[in-house]
Amino acid sequence: MSEHTNRSAVVLLSGGLDSMVTAAIAHEQGYRLNALTIDYNQRHRRELESATTIAKSLGAERHVVLPLDLRAFGGSALTDDIPVPKTGVGSDIPVTYVPARNLVFLSLTLAWAEALGARDIFIGVNALDYSGYPDCRPEFIEGFQNLARLATKVGSDGGNFTVHAPLQFLGKAAIVDEAYRLGLDPAASWSCYDPTPDGFACGLCDSCRLRLEGFERAGREDPLHYA
Repeated sequence: MSEHTNRSAVVLLSGGLDSMVTAAIAHEQGYRLNALTIDYNQRHRRELESATTIAKSLGAERHVVLPLDLRAFGGSALTDDIPVPKTGVGSDIPVTYVPARNLVFLSLTLAWAEALGARDIFIGVNALDYSGYPDCRPEFIEGFQNLARLATKVGSDGGNFTVHAPLQFLGKAAIVDEAYRLGLDPAASWSCYDPTPDGFACGLCDSCRLRLEGFERAGREDPLHYA
């Protein structure tokens, strides 16, 4: 039996492949799952359905879908009327970057964790095969963990929060392999930033390209349906 059995954790669950694998790792380690999904009025709202499916399949004790309309700010192809790039993953931070998204989302995750009495937070960020978002870097995760101590009553009382990022240094192929090792169905997850009107993944946005390359390098076929 895991040493973490009967300990609660809050998992930031977007509905993507990385967040699904991260939640399953937390479950495997014996944590009682509380899943937080942010409905930020994103272009790819299809991922919200996936998050609900994943939370149920992993036996989450609670799954909160929290509305937070970031279209009021805009500034991203995911929250504004800006075309999603389809030309390939570049070296610059793409327009699909949502300003400070993981900082905002982790702050909400931290708030719920403190309210629950949980001390463990899981997030599926990755710093190898990704689009170069600054809020996916190890420095950000380390910095937020320090901030969590300074910003909370738990920290003031001498306690700590641990931010787990188990996929931080895994490539997409290794993440795909982890999904199958954990007995997950990757078809339950959603990655595409710009779904077609008939509900297919576009296959050309950064997120689709990274996912497809990961499956190819892992020698597996992605069960998701592409346009």
